[in-house]
Amino acid sequence: MSKPTKEMINSRPDDAVLLADEAKYCSFGDTVHYVEPPKIFDGCEGSYMYDKEGKAFLDLQMWYSACNFGYANERLNNVLKKQIDTLPQCASQYLHPTKIELAKTIAQGMEQRFGYQGRVHFNVGGSQCIEDSLKVVRNATGGKSLMFAFQGGYHGRTLGASSITSSYRYRRRYGHFGDRAMFVPFPYPFRRPKGMTAEEYGEHLVAEFARLFETEYHGVWDPKVGQAEYAAFYAEPLQATGGYIVPPRNYFKGLKKVLDQYGILLVVDEIQMGFYRTGKLWSIEHFDVKPDVVVFAKALTNGLNPLGGLWAREELINPEVFPVGSTHSTFASNPLGTAVGLEVLKMTSETDYEKMVMDSGAYFLEGLKTLEKKHKEIGEVDGLGLALRAEICTDDGFTANKALVDKMVDIGMSGDLDWKGNKMGLVLDIGGYYKNVITFAPSLHITRQEIDQGIELLDQLITRAKKEL
Repeated sequence: MSKPTKEMINSRPDDAVLLADEAKYCSFGDTVHYVEPPKIFDGCEGSYMYDKEGKAFLDLQMWYSACNFGYANERLNNVLKKQIDTLPQCASQYLHPTKIELAKTIAQGMEQRFGYQGRVHFNVGGSQCIEDSLKVVRNATGGKSLMFAFQGGYHGRTLGASSITSSYRYRRRYGHFGDRAMFVPFPYPFRRPKGMTAEEYGEHLVAEFARLFETEYHGVWDPKVGQAEYAAFYAEPLQATGGYIVPPRNYFKGLKKVLDQYGILLVVDEIQMGFYRTGKLWSIEHFDVKPDVVVFAKALTNGLNPLGGLWAREELINPEVFPVGSTHSTFASNPLGTAVGLEVLKMTSETDYEKMVMDSGAYFLEGLKTLEKKHKEIGEVDGLGLALRAEICTDDGFTANKALVDKMVDIGMSGDLDWKGNKMGLVLDIGGYYKNVITFAPSLHITRQEIDQGIELLDQLITRAKKEL
């Protein structure tokens, strides 16, 4: 049990003291205070976080999908503890068994799924792995530094990752980004033009993208030499921070056909949607295309250790084209992370996670649909596996309603919801273009009872929030 003990409660400073020290000594550069005063947690287990008093908060976002397999997962925690007593540290210029075994497992899985031989390169987190992928792509395309990416996409906040993340606010204070991506629309079915089916909308956006190559005057293609100025297209199969948007199933197949025609690589960002979040190991598997590069992180270690990586096709990353020293991190492929990552893949190979996640996701989505029928402010619910969304609107069912969502977050974090006579809280994450979408990424091990609990608490939240606005 990972609830805080009486000894822990008595030994740590009061929340007021900690918050005063945080305000004085901590950089706010990596902090977002979703509520005021900020919430301090002291324990976690399964689908729940616990505060100092031991009050439970049902977590329906699991650290932005970093803890896919539940907080304090006993099997994964034990592997980490064992590795600490075996080989806790090893400089990245040396080898250790689990680095090699994890790379082999991922590479063989990619070949099985996509038919390509390739190699795996590790680093310490999502943004850093995006940076490494940019090096791989630039190197493989003769130094081309321009990329395509999606409006609403998010790939991180390092300088290189910011250049392919569409939000200007992540770049605004850091000078001119000469290599900023060209951002093209992502298919957003809920807000598609009237009169189009979702599939027609997907086809329309592919056709609009293909038009960029019709003439040299669109600025991306030189027909005289048959060469694009752009090296790669960076894509999240489901937009994460953008609001867990599920594209039409035909979209990526059409997009990949255009990319292949003009020699542009497809780099798939699985940082938030990988490791069975959508019911597949890689979310791109739902869309019947073969990526050239896949970037992953977060749930690879269930949030226990900062480790991520990329896989690329052999011709893009073999030692002749991407030689020793092309990139480096002191903590890349660290043994604590690779040991846990290897155990994650062993664990997911022993249980039918695809069926488990798709079944739980369907059950959760049905619960959200009952709320959609009850509350006209829920404009849409949708999802794939256990990556789910609820778009919160005004009572017209379409206009974004950020104020209502913000009030729901405040109430959830207050810990003042009622569950069978006990007080508890609800942890939500908000995303979307208009910051009005509740994005659900619960533990993949969430039980039916916990889903029912979540639906009941959400009903309380929206009911109370509407009254209090």
